[in-house]
Amino acid sequence: MAAPRTDLAQNTYEFETHALVKPTGFREYDARWWFGAPGSARPPELNLLGVQALGLGLGTMLHERGVPARIVVGHDFRSYSLSIKQALTLGLMRAGAEVLDIGLALSPMAYYAQFALDAPAVAMVTASHNENGWTGVKMGAARPLTFGPEEMGALRDLVLAGRFVERPGGRYTPIDDMRARYIDALVGTTKLSRPIKVVAACGNGTAGAFAPEALRRIGAEVIEVDCALDWRFPNYNANPEDAEMLHAMADAVMKHGAELALGFDGDGDRCGVVDNTGEEIFADKIGLILARDLSAQYANARFVVDVKSTGLYAVDPVLKANGASVDYFKTGHSYIKRRTTELDALAGFEKSGHFFFRPPIGLGYDDGIVAGIAVLTMLDRNAGKTLADLKRALPISYTSLTMSPHCDDEAKYGVVDAVVRQYEELAKVGAKILGRSIRDVNTVNGARVTLEDGSWVLVRASSNKPELVVVVESMTSDDDMRALFHQEVKPRLARFGEVGAYNQEV
Repeated sequence: MAAPRTDLAQNTYEFETHALVKPTGFREYDARWWFGAPGSARPPELNLLGVQALGLGLGTMLHERGVPARIVVGHDFRSYSLSIKQALTLGLMRAGAEVLDIGLALSPMAYYAQFALDAPAVAMVTASHNENGWTGVKMGAARPLTFGPEEMGALRDLVLAGRFVERPGGRYTPIDDMRARYIDALVGTTKLSRPIKVVAACGNGTAGAFAPEALRRIGAEVIEVDCALDWRFPNYNANPEDAEMLHAMADAVMKHGAELALGFDGDGDRCGVVDNTGEEIFADKIGLILARDLSAQYANARFVVDVKSTGLYAVDPVLKANGASVDYFKTGHSYIKRRTTELDALAGFEKSGHFFFRPPIGLGYDDGIVAGIAVLTMLDRNAGKTLADLKRALPISYTSLTMSPHCDDEAKYGVVDAVVRQYEELAKVGAKILGRSIRDVNTVNGARVTLEDGSWVLVRASSNKPELVVVVESMTSDDDMRALFHQEVKPRLARFGEVGAYNQEV
């Protein structure tokens, strides 16, 4: 197969006869391309021959690295995902791989299948919570880990150079019972002592075929919201960080008198939570509530959190009393997954809603339904306390939504590098931000700038979309949190012409 092209016009002979793969689709820890949507004028970044090239390249890389080319493949619920998975499968088989096709799946179901089928590798076709028209692949070759920058860079270089090696022995095996096996594993021996009423919101994404059944089987009373599969996503994107989905969850809690709502993203590896009062609890603070509960059961537990997460982990008196320790690391499911494994941590939490539970609770990968079950069993253990009660027991802080101003993939890292330099220079000269000295500039992932009172701002590049990521947290007031954004971060980023409109603001 010839090396892919990086720029082809749609509706041409060349588009149907040459592979198209835009280099920017190879991101830090998964692949994500604009495939195209009806009526969209945006040119595609990938075609089906390009997907086949990706499969051929992935199979070639597995062989070159000495990984047995036995690979689980699955796809999310979009109108084009099955076609993309089939093209990927063709490429893998041309590389001599044994393909284990689990069908329509969640990403964590594909990760589970690696263990259940004794398969070293995985390639899950999903664009997660991205809008219709996007596609992508989450890949791994060492369960429970998924690819990080080194592997993604190597795969990108191999594919774009056309350095493919075709081998005999390719094989295709459909696995028809993996959904049932996965749900059985989710449920296990878990049984709630009472029928907790919970809203399950799925945004018409793939999780609707899995989450309600799993939650009912552990004994919950489930109120379904947008759980019917519909690849048009007629109500909102299945993203539990977006305001539309959170509002739908809150409305359902209040309407039905539920104890909480659990929202699952498009491929089921993230979970968002709304409490019994209809208020969202950000995933980092749900993680802190879970860490408090788990550290009481597991002595000297270690946890990993991402740099977008609340600073309360570092100062929480309950975690300190229980002997727990917390490590702040790079944002990204691949990074936190790897870090929790390296540190033998009990769990990892990301503000975006990825939760990673390691033995004896989970297998180490991110699974939104496992996280939802963990929240329900925690409530069951804390009889007489609502989720709002557990939230109110935390130290007070005021944290923003995750805000995402547009910034092209080709420009975003340069903008972030410049912002990092600015903040490092401000700290060096003793400058103040809204009257407070800078205590620390953590540059492990963009710039997390902590002020003397513990408040902080974060600017980093999104790893899977043409956007920046902005989070602010104040330890004093909601007004101060808003001021940190409107008087500090927003005007600083406005100086860069490459930075565009925000998806939302505080």
